Amino acid sequence: MRLDKYLKVSRIIKRRSVAKEAGDGGRVTINGKPAKPASEVKPGDVLEIRFGDKYNRYEVLAINERAAKAEASSMYRVVFGEDDL
Repeated sequence: MRLDKYLKVSRIIKRRSVAKEAGDGGRVTINGKPAKPASEVKPGDVLEIRFGDKYNRYEVLAINERAAKAEASSMYRVVFGEDDL
């Protein structure tokens, strides 16, 4: 699945346009490598996202084309979040 779509479906980022901007702006990495919005995401990948001074790391657990709000958080695991600082 494309990175921008995954971020939207999983609700890590609420809007796909914002997810695309994050990828274009170099604020997202997949397994430590800079990622573009069209980069492929698969289970086991580690996503790192920076927004300003906020930094979060997520492990991709599942890829779903659609997810209800209650199910979205089961698509990833927070490895490191701003609350861990």
